[in-house]
Amino acid sequence: MRFKDKVAIVTGGASGQGLETCRGFARDGGKVVVADWNYEAAQKAAEEIGGLAVKVDVSREEQVKAMVDTAVQNFGRLDVLVNNAGIGFSASGRYKMASVVETPGDDWDAIMAINLKSVGMACKHAIPVMVGQGGGAIVNIASINGIAGLTGADAYTASKGGIVALTRVLALDWARKGVRVNCVCPGVVATPMIEGVLDDPGFLNMVETRIPLGRPGRPEEIAAVSLFLASDEASFVHGAIIPVDGGQVAP
Repeated sequence: MRFKDKVAIVTGGASGQGLETCRGFARDGGKVVVADWNYEAAQKAAEEIGGLAVKVDVSREEQVKAMVDTAVQNFGRLDVLVNNAGIGFSASGRYKMASVVETPGDDWDAIMAINLKSVGMACKHAIPVMVGQGGGAIVNIASINGIAGLTGADAYTASKGGIVALTRVLALDWARKGVRVNCVCPGVVATPMIEGVLDDPGFLNMVETRIPLGRPGRPEEIAAVSLFLASDEASFVHGAIIPVDGGQVAP
């Protein structure tokens, strides 16, 4: 019951590693706000774990503020924020995932808004609440793209690198106010975001040759690290950038 009497918001909480994170918070006694653009899926997840569903477009500050306000109005406090929402290769039908030369400006802006601006705005509105109650924990979900030179989706990579940099400066800014800020950088994870390529021979070859453990990660493996960072067990972990990638960026 490591989250007993604690309140958490998980963005992108209706599927994949976000859903597993929500399940973990609830399993360990926490009250969970399942925040997602897909309200029907968020409701289903909230019903499963006894949480609260909130519809949010994380690229819009007013909706992010409303998300934080809803958590506080319903539960009286906010102890944990997991900035998990984002888009990647599964969104390539809407936004071009390519080199910077080939990426349309509007697509670049949209990817940055969904992946990076969302984290900044959620922290902007959550941190004052946490400071006012004496502290809290923020876990930002980036990607190994943010810490290694991986080609093919430059706007996505830049947005994830921005999350890494933002995590570090927030950690410096808010440590003395009791707000811990850390970052998880997943590698290849078998979530709905990449389900279209899980059986592709090229993908399977990449997994075999580039990931020392020889397999994709599982959503619950990413969630486990996020839950640790959000818990009091990680009370001296602050400003950390943690790859969870089967060893892909170890070489």
